[in-house]
Amino acid sequence: MEEEQEKDAARRHREKMEKRKAVQDAEVAGKTIAQKGLLMVHTGSGKGKSTAAFGLALRALGHGWKVGVVQFGKGGWRSGEREMLEKLGEVSWHTLGEGFTWETQDRARDEAAARRAWETACALMDDPEIRLLVLDELNISLRYDHLPLGEVVERLAARREGLHIVVTGRNAKPEMIAAADLVTEMTLVKHHFAAGVKAQEGIEF
Repeated sequence: MEEEQEKDAARRHREKMEKRKAVQDAEVAGKTIAQKGLLMVHTGSGKGKSTAAFGLALRALGHGWKVGVVQFGKGGWRSGEREMLEKLGEVSWHTLGEGFTWETQDRARDEAAARRAWETACALMDDPEIRLLVLDELNISLRYDHLPLGEVVERLAARREGLHIVVTGRNAKPEMIAAADLVTEMTLVKHHFAAGVKAQEGIEF
């Protein structure tokens, strides 16, 4: 009796998976665009936006791609991901921010730093060898109006064919979201910082 029940359960599972596979195969078959340079946005109040972008950079490097990174808001401190990715080679990394805007307390300096970072980003977009470009914390520069939103979104939308771009930072503007091919929102459920835990090497940087 038990053996028959197990056989019946296995049969029902197989039939269920066959139906699921048919649906999945049909969905995949309906996709007609083989290759497209994507504009991806990682936003939201939760931790992990930049971390996910650097994970994507690692994946790209694994396929032999050349990767560009421009950090807009973060200062000159070296992070673990930078140390590791640069060791792997084929990474053009530029940290051009001067720290968080509440640390500089100088709007003119923040705007100048954002402009330098954006000009570097544009140069990397024009570099035909770069296949993935991470624009880390660009959303923050746009949130504080350190760069003209229209100029940035228009330039990203006009990226060359085959170039993938990842934009990170909370509070992504609606125009950025509308222009993107993929938007992921990191949702804050719980964060150790609220319990008094400081940023830790290997976790936050």
